[in-house]
Amino acid sequence: MADDLLQDLWLHRSADVAVNALTIRADRVTVHAATTGSEAGCPSCGTVSTRVHSSYLRRLDDSAAVGRRVVVELRVRRFRCRERACPRATFVEQASGLTFRHGRRSQGLQTALQRLALALAGRAGSRLAETFAVPVSRSTLLRLIRALPDPAHAVPRVLGIDEFALRRGHVYATILVDIETRRAVDLLPDRTVETVRSWLADHPGVKVVCRDRSASYAEAVRLGAPDAIHVADRFHLWQNLADAVEKTVLQHRALLPEPAPAAGSAPTVTLASVSSEPRRTGRLSDRVREQHVAVHALVEDGFSLRAIGRRLGLARNTVRRLAGAKDPDELLVGRWTGRISILDPYKPYLHQRFAEGHTIARRLFEEIRQRGFPGQEQIVRVYVRRMREAFPTQDPPRRKPSVRDVTSWITRHPDRLRDENAQQLKEILARVPVLATTAEHVRTFAELMNDRRGRELKDWITRVQQNQVPALRSFATGLLQDLDAVVAGLTLNYSSGAVEGHNNKIKMIKRQMFGRAGFDLLRKRVLLAA
Repeated sequence: MADDLLQDLWLHRSADVAVNALTIRADRVTVHAATTGSEAGCPSCGTVSTRVHSSYLRRLDDSAAVGRRVVVELRVRRFRCRERACPRATFVEQASGLTFRHGRRSQGLQTALQRLALALAGRAGSRLAETFAVPVSRSTLLRLIRALPDPAHAVPRVLGIDEFALRRGHVYATILVDIETRRAVDLLPDRTVETVRSWLADHPGVKVVCRDRSASYAEAVRLGAPDAIHVADRFHLWQNLADAVEKTVLQHRALLPEPAPAAGSAPTVTLASVSSEPRRTGRLSDRVREQHVAVHALVEDGFSLRAIGRRLGLARNTVRRLAGAKDPDELLVGRWTGRISILDPYKPYLHQRFAEGHTIARRLFEEIRQRGFPGQEQIVRVYVRRMREAFPTQDPPRRKPSVRDVTSWITRHPDRLRDENAQQLKEILARVPVLATTAEHVRTFAELMNDRRGRELKDWITRVQQNQVPALRSFATGLLQDLDAVVAGLTLNYSSGAVEGHNNKIKMIKRQMFGRAGFDLLRKRVLLAA
């Protein structure tokens, strides 16, 4: 029963191996086993032989057990090949599901490490493997990736093509994706016309190519797959349109802020100066009033000033001032009221900034500190709190919209704009007719794209060229240079969304492999991880 349990636990994947013994140490479990088959096939000629030449002991690492490293000591036999014409005189039998030629690990552990390397690469994979009591170096994991064969892919009918950076701004490569299965097909080491053309020529059968508006990719597809339909990606089209809108907004950025209010209509914020009247509440005020009542009560009872001081624990001069004051308010005026604050020279500036809508105490403190304020932030916080209490319903003016803000508002769907932003955009378009025209053209183009009305693109281009919006006219002229691909992109349902997703995955893989990310290794990880 125990032998059957051990057999099923460690060597259940191989039917021709028997467990003989088990040795357990503090850090290692050793499984002693031997092959039991009566014959084996020659790996060169395939001839089955039963003639045993000799045997020897193989040591294989296997998956860990209860945090202990597992080593399988397997007794295997060497057979004589019966085929005289075979170049091999002898050969070693392999245990199916357990061993492979020249392997020092079991097939199960080898497969697990390959998957670990594909997911985490070298350093991270090595650290995780060590946690599982399977010591392996990062270089070994990278070698396992490189040794894997390329996956077999059928020639895609709809191909997505795009560039990605190996070294941003300097070196770029090309990724090819099957749009229908959303799987990476291949990675090319550069983005030249000849490289892409050669790949397409070697893989005939591509019917549709989704690409950006790159002239080099367009030329490569025309040469390598002349019958393929070009589809300009809608994301890149919209991105190009947004760039044109941003240039237009930038030319009119001086008109984006709200007009300055008329003289005398600017909001003012002024706090009343600290009153010179006595304090009515507070720890100091309450203590003085209590002491005044107690001293006058003892004076009426006939106690001397010295006796009153001893009884109340007060100095003789303090008792004299309390006894001489008919009203405690006389003692609370002067020293603690009407004092000059180190914040006073900066209060007009604080009032101005508060009226402009800047109500964050930390930022106001930083501003006046640059102007020479020597005090602490807490002083400013207390004063700003007083201003907030004095003007609780005062709405600060809206922030000046930036070029990027206005560009985003124009190119965003109206239903996704906040009410405040929609109102600001409406006011800006009313002040700047050129931006109003631009927004109208953007809205029309968005309808063409969302409703797949690519056949109406020529009419849209004609209307844009009739208006005096240079950036949009330049964009429309660029569309004419690749008109068939753009019309197909605005009509067909194909897009390069899957390609952009793979580009994001490549960025993550590159960060994992920092310092060891050769193109061959990157290609393996992208294709096999897909």
